[in-house]
Amino acid sequence: MESGSFPVSGATDHSSESGLAVNDDNCSDRIRGTEIPRFDLDESLDDSARSPKRRRDDNASEEVAVMDLLNSVMNSNILPRTTPSSLLNVLMASDKCTRYCSQLLRNLPMTCESALLYLDTIPSTSLNGDPIQPLIDAAKNFLASHFKYISKFKEEILNLPLAGIEAVLSSDDLQVYSENAVYDLVMKWARTHYPKLKERRRILRTSLLGLIRFPCMTDIKLNRVLNCKAIGPKLASKIVRDAVSFKTRGESSSSLKHRNRISLVGAHRLYKYHPVKVVEFEEPCQECIVYLEIKRANPYFIANPGRVYTHDFEFGGQRFRLSTVCNSDGKTPLVVALGMRKKGSEEEHDELTVEYEFGLGREEEFVSKARTTTATFTGGKVYGCRTLVRVPWAAFIADDSPYFINGILHLRARLTLIK
Repeated sequence: MESGSFPVSGATDHSSESGLAVNDDNCSDRIRGTEIPRFDLDESLDDSARSPKRRRDDNASEEVAVMDLLNSVMNSNILPRTTPSSLLNVLMASDKCTRYCSQLLRNLPMTCESALLYLDTIPSTSLNGDPIQPLIDAAKNFLASHFKYISKFKEEILNLPLAGIEAVLSSDDLQVYSENAVYDLVMKWARTHYPKLKERRRILRTSLLGLIRFPCMTDIKLNRVLNCKAIGPKLASKIVRDAVSFKTRGESSSSLKHRNRISLVGAHRLYKYHPVKVVEFEEPCQECIVYLEIKRANPYFIANPGRVYTHDFEFGGQRFRLSTVCNSDGKTPLVVALGMRKKGSEEEHDELTVEYEFGLGREEEFVSKARTTTATFTGGKVYGCRTLVRVPWAAFIADDSPYFINGILHLRARLTLIK
């Protein structure tokens, strides 16, 4: 072996204390002699001003320069000595190579196989601020979009590796009946891939439980979480306590901007059965205020007719549910209904007299959109159907519609028990 070269692999030359016997001048000349055009793949502001032919020529020259640089460094069998200037040259060159290769990979057609390959190969610990981060983001977004309708891909999702299911369940745009289904899917995936309880508990705590939006689950399902052995009693108690606290936390409804900072809007997926937030009062009369927030992009909401239901909520010893109906064919695009759920056997006839009122969030406050009404509710019957909006469908659903705040429709129902 010549004394002026350093082998990238193979036998080690011990002629120097560091194990490097390098002709630094030769290496530096090679690096400095490689013509690197001054380009930055992140700076594309001027790209739109170039002609298509100019852009093609520039892209071709960039590719040639990067590939020449790779060949020069990788095929020379030499690395610079550990001097700041020499190593900085290699560092800058490798950064440009990484950026360019990342862009080339992003331009290739993305598939489930390639997306999983990127997520599985690139260490997650090296992503923050890394030039390869856009490639990882593209892979995650592809998987989240591909498996958006999780009820159609249950078996495929169960076969995904950990990085894949993390990408899918991190999305706000999953179309799913309720968060209960997400919880069931996570538990089934964990049992499939980690049959031993100790390993399953570890992977749930370190990677998966944070993907479940527990405040969006029903109270009945949260009670089951308390008895989940894979989570453990101490952690399960904390999860349920925090979720219930969030659901029932009293807060001022006078300012929607204030509510948005601490609400569940950001955590909502595209549900058919929606979580609600309930605030109850005992004095001066038994009353509750129910808040419902629905994304405009929710396909269950904007279908024709679109129907979204809330989780059951307790009031006056009975279970109630709100529902919305959207109709794009007429001038009454939004109807809200209140119903009391059937309780007990067919022979039981529970009745409850309730005064109710519906409101819509407009700008920074709720505006009553239907007169206050009193009705005697019977289990299994729906009352209180009220039209809250009387404008054409296109005006209601438009991007600049005053009925949506940042793409969210805010509904409120106020119920007062009449003794």
